[in-house]
Amino acid sequence: MHNFWSSVFCGFFLLLAGQLIAQPKDNSPYSRLGLGDPVPQAYSANLGMAGLSAAFNNPYHLNLRNPASLGFLQTTSFEAGLYAKYASLDGGNDGSAGVWSGNLQYLALGFPMSNPINQALERKKKTFNWSMAIALQPYTSVGYDIQTTDVVPAFDTTINIFEGTGGSSRLVWANGFRYKELSLGFSAGYLFGKITNSRRVFFQDLGIAYQDDFEDEISIRAWTLDLGAQYRLWLKKAEETPTRGDKSITFGIFGNLAQSFKTNSSKLYVGVNGSYPDLDTLVIENDVEGSGVLPSTINFGLMYESFQKLKLGVDVNLENWSAYENDAKPEVLSNTYRIAIGGEYIPDITSYNSYAKKMRYRFGGFYGTDARSFNSTLTSYGVTLGVGLPVILQRGQTSFVNLALEAGQFGSAEFIRETYVKMTLGFTLNDNSWFYKRKFD
Repeated sequence: MHNFWSSVFCGFFLLLAGQLIAQPKDNSPYSRLGLGDPVPQAYSANLGMAGLSAAFNNPYHLNLRNPASLGFLQTTSFEAGLYAKYASLDGGNDGSAGVWSGNLQYLALGFPMSNPINQALERKKKTFNWSMAIALQPYTSVGYDIQTTDVVPAFDTTINIFEGTGGSSRLVWANGFRYKELSLGFSAGYLFGKITNSRRVFFQDLGIAYQDDFEDEISIRAWTLDLGAQYRLWLKKAEETPTRGDKSITFGIFGNLAQSFKTNSSKLYVGVNGSYPDLDTLVIENDVEGSGVLPSTINFGLMYESFQKLKLGVDVNLENWSAYENDAKPEVLSNTYRIAIGGEYIPDITSYNSYAKKMRYRFGGFYGTDARSFNSTLTSYGVTLGVGLPVILQRGQTSFVNLALEAGQFGSAEFIRETYVKMTLGFTLNDNSWFYKRKFD
């Protein structure tokens, strides 16, 4: 079994690494600003609940947004997810255009450092738990292809073509430590990626005029550190081990301080004319080292739970993007906030004759602002639905197929507004045989 899990993990890890380098085909005009569109860091189970993460923990699912949640993990969990998205862009007088995109979204492996089965066999109640996880997933995404036309009276019509590709990804190592009902955690990450922005300008009617090509390429690298904490307060607990219907409230908080990053940038600005073989080089710069600052963030929330029956929670996210700096691409960004509410309902987890009663039904809604707001605030809002499908594998171990559907809008009615529908498909494979001490009489 160990060899199977190792092979699965290594294979998916290499596949995702290649996919993360090849960013999805997308057309998001706002990704031209900052480091691109932020990619949700929550996994499919959370995404069905509008991405609730601050106070979310589960013995069978990972939540690396708040590394403290790992302290409640009870089984080795392998998570993989992919998404498909359809977005319609409304640009006012320019009409609208629909774009399909999709990609692998995350890959993660988490495991407790001691096996709960050993504790049961040895009849020992353990008050301390330590779990660890590693993950690789996109952090930001850049993808756009825009054409604008400017009419200069009595002269000519200028056509501008803007294109962008790339983004950034993050490799994360996370740990969670729980003593009784208090859990603390940290995640150390390496952020890396490359962004290419280009612009072509040419005159529509002047056949002998030069076409100006501007290309900027930026490579990013940074070390990141996030800290988190969760505390579970029992309102009603019948036994030492929680049973169905026991009630609790979990308080959660996580975030990071402002963190620096390094850049390596290149610029190539040339004039091109099909009638002449030589390029008119305007600007050329290679391997220019720079630096920048990522914002400090704080996320906090709480979640009410009727054990194995109902979860209801709320999250608040604040990010200080006004402190963002980037030598290679100076921009002024705005502070942001996001509020999300959501929940999960299980009709009857012990049902023997109805699979539908054992399914997890999830729901949520969110509203927030975007750091790339200018002249008019960019907002995002939407609703989510999700379902968790339990799958019984060998030795009675339960794994899950999680589906999350999100529908919403992003942008501004004054500029460009995106209406989208996104579906995330996640797989959670659980195995409680890791670190299991077998005894022979």
